[in-house]
Amino acid sequence: MLPAAVRRQSAFRSRSGIRSQSAIRNHPHVAPSPDPASFIAATPLRAYIYWRDFCIAPREIRGWMRTLAVIPARLGAVRLHRKPLRLLAGAPLIVRVWQRVAEMNLPDTQLVVATDDESVAEVVRAEGAECVITSDRHTTGSERVAEVASMPQFAGFETIVNIQGDEPFIGPAAINGASAMVTSGRFPLGTAASPASSDIGDNPNVVKVVIADDGRALYFSRAHIPFVRDPGTDGVGAMLQHIGVYAYSREALNRWVALPAHPLEKAERLEQLRPLAAGIPIGVAIASESPASGIDTEDDLARANARWQEFLAGR
Repeated sequence: MLPAAVRRQSAFRSRSGIRSQSAIRNHPHVAPSPDPASFIAATPLRAYIYWRDFCIAPREIRGWMRTLAVIPARLGAVRLHRKPLRLLAGAPLIVRVWQRVAEMNLPDTQLVVATDDESVAEVVRAEGAECVITSDRHTTGSERVAEVASMPQFAGFETIVNIQGDEPFIGPAAINGASAMVTSGRFPLGTAASPASSDIGDNPNVVKVVIADDGRALYFSRAHIPFVRDPGTDGVGAMLQHIGVYAYSREALNRWVALPAHPLEKAERLEQLRPLAAGIPIGVAIASESPASGIDTEDDLARANARWQEFLAGR
């Protein structure tokens, strides 16, 4: 005689695909099967399957979030003509950025380049990168990333990371730190920064950030922030240089791109001021690695080429 719990289990369809006796009895075109106990007892394999289904409960996997990493690359950059295709150590800039991120082997992450031009797609695909073509009407990288995230083949990703296509010196601590701000549930948006010399204060091509005690961004600016009126003031700490990486929950990304451009965003030409001004918190991970340097001008590109071999040797 089978235990009562197993007899009750036989009234339901098991995960092995065996139809329940009640379903068979109620179907007008199917003859009822023998008594469940005798049916199971006659076949040891079926008895095992019923026992397995009763004893083994489904397990719910928690804490694992698949991540989509997107490198947006717009050909029509204003300050540096055809920026993604400009050469860094003999290879297009966008290829160098993709190579840098690909070699990090980020866990549970799919990496894709998003561009508005076939010439960019051609050079990265030749290197083995996955690339998608997006609209040429986007005004920010986040808008381009949102288009990629909305594509059916990427609908299953819960966390999306935007790695700017002009940051060839970015490190894994910045990317993982920004992503962790979101995957941990602390913030809907994440980014990264690194301590830097106050020498960057007056350089408008280097973005600075100040943060609150809980790690959220208070403001991003091209200006010298924080401005220390009295040198030697305690507690201010080092100036923080923003690193061009953003992480989003899917919901926060959709909300970001649905917002209208904010006057502060337009004034500073910093897209992250749009969600910040709307009250969406942005967590800032502090990366202990050397500050990454984006490439926005001809001078930036010249410095990057001069630094490249030293960078490769020291990483």
